[in-house]
Amino acid sequence: MIARVKDDRLALQTGAFDAQVSASMTAIVILSMVLTPLTTMAVGRFMPASTLDPDDADGVDRAENLRERVLIIGFGRFAQVVSQPLLARNVDVSIIDTDVEMIQAAGDFGFKVYYGDGARLDVLHASGAGKAETILVCVDKQETADRIVELVKSEFPLTKLFVRAYDRGHAIRLVQAGVEYQLRETFESALVFGEQVLIDLGFSADEASQTIEDVRRRDEERLSIQLVEGIMGGRSLMRGNIATTRPEPYIKPRREGTALNEEAAEALEEDEEREKAGA
Repeated sequence: MIARVKDDRLALQTGAFDAQVSASMTAIVILSMVLTPLTTMAVGRFMPASTLDPDDADGVDRAENLRERVLIIGFGRFAQVVSQPLLARNVDVSIIDTDVEMIQAAGDFGFKVYYGDGARLDVLHASGAGKAETILVCVDKQETADRIVELVKSEFPLTKLFVRAYDRGHAIRLVQAGVEYQLRETFESALVFGEQVLIDLGFSADEASQTIEDVRRRDEERLSIQLVEGIMGGRSLMRGNIATTRPEPYIKPRREGTALNEEAAEALEEDEEREKAGA
């Protein structure tokens, strides 16, 4: 493109282009140079995670006529752990995902994952959503999870929904949508992490456990308030690292305060009477 700018300048010098045409062409070339990397980034941003064609990929089958008790949508790190207690109890599960490479890798570890977009109604039908007892929505994107919840609630109202929540705001939306259960993806692991920190700092296992239960209870209460008041509700239930208590003197003064005038003396007497009544 730099050579193209030099060619344009040469054309101007030889009289092939007039000044206005040359300026316009130079601007176009420069603009294209600026926009090329941006265009590449934009295309990459909206490209799917896997560019492999599922029909041509080895070991990949599209979801069709699945009829298991539990349907898992999305098989990333979260769902892979979730599947373990179900499989340990011999619960029949169907698993779908849109990442072809992940589906192939899962096969190496003994998982049969079908290709299918759970945000499409035809795929949900093919995946047995209408026959499943429970659907586990474990996708990464909250917008996709919301779309799946909307479809299932509309088309399969008797099917239970357990949904991985992205954050607190997403959890509130899921509760309002009527799912049976939602869990923020990092909540429980963060509590376990915090409990181990307390134990390492010298607190007993019982003390650490009681503290974690208190945090969990406060979080549940706060979420209930936020469902009514919005995301800023229930802030008083959170513990912050900014002191909010009223400061008290470290050492009590040796001499009691004395009134400087009659009005002050009356005020002190009223305070003393109130303290006695409160005691």
